[in-house]
Amino acid sequence: MTLRFDVVTLFPAIFDAVTAHGVTGRAHARGLWQLHAWNPRDRTTDVHRTVDDRPYGGGPGMVMLPDPLVQSVDAARAGGAAADAPVILLSPAGRRFEQAMAADLAQGPGAIVVCGRYEGVDQRFVDARVTHEWSLGDFVLSGGEIAALAIIDAAVRLLPGALNHGLSATQDSFDPSQSGLLDCPHYTRPEVYEGRSVPATLLSGHHVQIARWRREQSLRLTLQRRPDLIAAARLANSLSTADEKYLASLTQTSGNTL
Repeated sequence: MTLRFDVVTLFPAIFDAVTAHGVTGRAHARGLWQLHAWNPRDRTTDVHRTVDDRPYGGGPGMVMLPDPLVQSVDAARAGGAAADAPVILLSPAGRRFEQAMAADLAQGPGAIVVCGRYEGVDQRFVDARVTHEWSLGDFVLSGGEIAALAIIDAAVRLLPGALNHGLSATQDSFDPSQSGLLDCPHYTRPEVYEGRSVPATLLSGHHVQIARWRREQSLRLTLQRRPDLIAAARLANSLSTADEKYLASLTQTSGNTL
């Protein structure tokens, strides 16, 4: 089954960023996934192709009309979107998007992604068609397109064959196989740059020591910058005895300042 994304957007050209460039562009050219855009303006009947109006109750800004959005989602369903594909509205009120959600998308039939604009969308559309509301984080964008690009990229790169190396995705930050931790630092040529050398362990050729170094650096970085991920890994029982011993040594060495 080919992964398929249907995006409801006033600006379809924005999605050239994922269909024509980089990892996602190559995967698209190879037929690993599909993208179909549905413009709500094409589902209007007035000469101005109106998709928004003033909110009832007053206030600044405009609200997207329900009917063009409903018709766009229904057109996506009729046009080949899977019957069980979720309808995802990108919204500040939504659940924060995480790596596990990208993995679920990559393993499923795809999704219909609705990119809101203006002050928001009519709640009756949300009630009638939306199955999920997602957000990238606690900040506001001008529209859902940038968030949709991020979500599509995150899912597509997990498809078998999308990356040049099959194990690349399993070594990413937040990957469950890495206990959901941040990735370790990486180095490439030259061995010395501006007086800074590549860590000796990485030059040793000793694969066991290299793996240990990478794991410890991942633990160190995560403890410093995202201690919440350490706590989550502990709750999931995904840290080994060696991991805990190393974390304890960091805390003791730093005097609990990490």
